[in-house]
Amino acid sequence: MGAPLHSYTVELTEDQARALERYCREHGFEFREVPYARFGAFGRDVNVVCYRSGKAVVQGRGTREFVQYVLEPEILKEARLGYELELQPELKLPRVGIDESGKGDLFGPLCVAAVYVNESVVRAWQESGIRDSKRVGSEAAVRELARQIRSTPGCAWEVVVIGNAAYNRCWREMGNVNRLLAWGHARALENLLERGDRLEPFPVRVISDQFASDPRLLDQARMRRGRSLELVQRHRAESDPAVAGASLLAREAFLDRLGRMSRRWGVQLPRGAGPEARAALRELVQRHGPQVCAEVAKLHFRTVAEVLAELGHAVPETGGATGGGARREAREQAGGEPDLFGRAGGDGGG
Repeated sequence: MGAPLHSYTVELTEDQARALERYCREHGFEFREVPYARFGAFGRDVNVVCYRSGKAVVQGRGTREFVQYVLEPEILKEARLGYELELQPELKLPRVGIDESGKGDLFGPLCVAAVYVNESVVRAWQESGIRDSKRVGSEAAVRELARQIRSTPGCAWEVVVIGNAAYNRCWREMGNVNRLLAWGHARALENLLERGDRLEPFPVRVISDQFASDPRLLDQARMRRGRSLELVQRHRAESDPAVAGASLLAREAFLDRLGRMSRRWGVQLPRGAGPEARAALRELVQRHGPQVCAEVAKLHFRTVAEVLAELGHAVPETGGATGGGARREAREQAGGEPDLFGRAGGDGGG
């Protein structure tokens, strides 16, 4: 029957989406509202969510059976499961995917991962469940998938962590989150390509989500080695296994650092930037003073100024390097700070 499959994503036409909804209604699925979804249908051992974009996600222990006996023969009218590489030959190309974690979180660093894959790596991942970290429901699942990525022969990776102090100084120098993000992507890519003898065959392209309205931002940030690759920026880039792998390693690194910071400062630091984060920031300032914000938070978030004003404080100065020094400091940190695995990067064969 094949290895366990707990999640499957497919793009549907309008007619296919209507047919899938009709099938679920006729077969006793419970319908519930799901944000941004055309419909959400929930069965005993499989759930189906069809988004307005046309993407459909099948999840649950009955995923494989639903895909093989319902989705493929009745909706898609073709067999795809297990044939992704044959249907999309570009997935066989050696390439690097880049993604980040922490950009929208008040607390914690900005973590950027670059992951190299080739045909053998993608084949090994075909039914592993490796997917965009935003679609993984628990920290334990993120860590398990990240472990699978690191243990895959032929895979190589690099994780760049820009801690909050360096992040705040870089943001002050650059004045724009997307510029800082472009630099982080370029740095992770360059660090990975520096280990070219472990990338076989050598990558021909790098794929990233289009995070800035001006796609030239990342192109201009690329460094010497990175400029040798074709750059592909697109929305929903995490549909590519290389980018999905990068999203998981970046998220794992972020979760690890956030946990360390929570233990160090004695306050549980939540993800995101909502009410829980606001309450945690207030507690931190009351315990440790306003300067703690520069060590644990992203100072340009409006919440920082609001909470500090409520407590009678000003936003602390970031201090330190300016005029290019902040980027040099971050570059040294990115190249020298070991990641979670005890080194700046890795490969499955090592």
